[in-house]
Amino acid sequence: METRMIWANLAVSDLDKTTKFYTDLGFKPNGTNVSSELVSFTFGNDNFIINFFTVERLKAGTKMEVADLTHGNEVIFSLSADSREEVDQWTQIVKDAGGVIFSGPEDFQKGYTFGFSDPDGHKFNFLYWPGM
Repeated sequence: METRMIWANLAVSDLDKTTKFYTDLGFKPNGTNVSSELVSFTFGNDNFIINFFTVERLKAGTKMEVADLTHGNEVIFSLSADSREEVDQWTQIVKDAGGVIFSGPEDFQKGYTFGFSDPDGHKFNFLYWPGM
């Protein structure tokens, strides 16, 4: 048996703020997956989907509490960049969109990276890795 797809479901406190943030970063809305409880975006060439649900909806769907991202972390999504210069450009785009830079930009082994949080504290990093 094989899985056909993988996607992520995250909790957010404000769908409008989330929509603006990821739109400002230039990510593409995922079709019609928009409601009063959900907004969805695709990431990268393979169109990885991240659904952003209201906290209440995700709690109801999972029957548990969501993580308090001010005290810990759930996952870091890595996004590829084609050059060091592109990492630096993304750093500015993220800052301008209201993201919080928590690491870098900095050299990491043979690559170059920076990490950021979205308005709800979900973690991402942009990484340039030669040959990737």
